[in-house]
Amino acid sequence: MNTIVKGGLLIGILCAAWTFIMGFTGWYKDPSMMMAFYVVILLQLVVLVWGLKQTAAQGKTYGGQVGAGTLMSLVGGVIIILSSLLFTMVVFPDYFAELRTVQAEILKASGKSDAAIAAEVEMAAPFQTPWIQALMGFIGTIFTGVIGSLIIGAFYRKK
Repeated sequence: MNTIVKGGLLIGILCAAWTFIMGFTGWYKDPSMMMAFYVVILLQLVVLVWGLKQTAAQGKTYGGQVGAGTLMSLVGGVIIILSSLLFTMVVFPDYFAELRTVQAEILKASGKSDAAIAAEVEMAAPFQTPWIQALMGFIGTIFTGVIGSLIIGAFYRKK
């Protein structure tokens, strides 16, 4: 199997697995653990370093490295869309309602009024849908892949 496909599959599977770990442990409902979700960025970058070392050994130049990392991220992003929809629509169908509850608790603890809390929760609600979240995960994966590849490719490339 080609390195780009392997890297993309690894990005998608590892990020999906971490998301499900966050779900099954309930960490997404714990304000002190919510930021652990961003481990997906670290996972993606580790896979990009591995993949771009491989493609550099195959003779890819800087532009080829940026392209390879972006393609790995595209493949991973497709898996992330599918896993995100599975997560929010099937396995954790109350995910967004639970997030709104946690958001309200955090805002209340920060001293906001009930009216301000309701307004903030209502403002965030249109973005808390399975498709919007899946799309945001895809976009975030591509963005991280391009920026990461621009940096990593500078260190690992055919010279």
